[in-house]
Amino acid sequence: MHVLFAAKQATALTRGGVHTQVLQTREALENLGVHVTLFDTWRNFQVNEFDLVHIFSANMATYHFARAIKAQGLPLVISPVFYTRRTAKVVQSVIKVDKFISRKVRGIWTDYGLIAEMCSWAEAITPNSTEEGKLFIDAFSIPEKKVIVVPNGVEERFAHATPGLFEREYGIKDFILSVGHIGPERKNVLRLIEALEYIEHPAVIIGCIDDTPSGLACLERAGRNPWLLIVDAIPHDSMLLASAYAACDVFVLPSQFETPGIAALEAGLAGAKIVITPIGGTKEYFDNDAIYVEPTSTESITRGIQTALKNKKDNALRTRIQKEFLWEKVGEKTKQVYKNILGLT
Repeated sequence: MHVLFAAKQATALTRGGVHTQVLQTREALENLGVHVTLFDTWRNFQVNEFDLVHIFSANMATYHFARAIKAQGLPLVISPVFYTRRTAKVVQSVIKVDKFISRKVRGIWTDYGLIAEMCSWAEAITPNSTEEGKLFIDAFSIPEKKVIVVPNGVEERFAHATPGLFEREYGIKDFILSVGHIGPERKNVLRLIEALEYIEHPAVIIGCIDDTPSGLACLERAGRNPWLLIVDAIPHDSMLLASAYAACDVFVLPSQFETPGIAALEAGLAGAKIVITPIGGTKEYFDNDAIYVEPTSTESITRGIQTALKNKKDNALRTRIQKEFLWEKVGEKTKQVYKNILGLT
């Protein structure tokens, strides 16, 4: 079986969860005997090279690629990596308006309309959670039989991470940790920084700092807090990042939504207590082994962190992640989706 993987072109530049998802899914599938090729714009591909195409992220940036694949007649799988806090009715209304306008005027599109169209071309939609899947069924009118939940995953190496490397590098341990881009509104880092001002406890935020007004505002606000350390992005495969997870006491991800936040899975596997947004399917992964906070409330984030600091660590979350959410399991479920599409036993 030979599969072509594709994502938006900026994935290699922005890194983040989709970048990790693509590369780790590829590795897991190749360990199961599936040949995976990453799409290269400048390579002259032949259609008969591949059995199917798998696109990660459904949005305007991947729409035209999906349309080209449809024109070539190759089976298509889409992992949408999409979530919205708008209701299914609102999304449906936008799609209806989009269809009406597109019949009258060319060149006017909405993300929702493009997502609905490209997903209608797919043989299977593989959301990361049941909540995300329900959104595609209810809002984008995707037949339920085409929606197959394939969870996000985590590398087992984080279960064996040790704190010493990070503690020696930065001289702190048992701190509050957050990992993610610093600046994007969805990540809610500025509100996290505000919440940390009410907690006199060592804290670290690791992430790529956006050179934007929002990113600079985060840096300026963080500079006022003597308890808070900002560390520029650490490569995902670095032992130092794994060590940071193991060295921290509480990991915090109070985003507007997460699907479900690979960094939080990594931290949980390394033994950290988790404070996270309840929005975007996170409860399917962390269940009762996390503290959920309202991302729009600084008070809620502060209170959630304070509660987590008082709690004792246990192995319940680590055990469940090892059982259900390692990339090996993700690879097995993804391969089964491919086999079903191709009619293989």
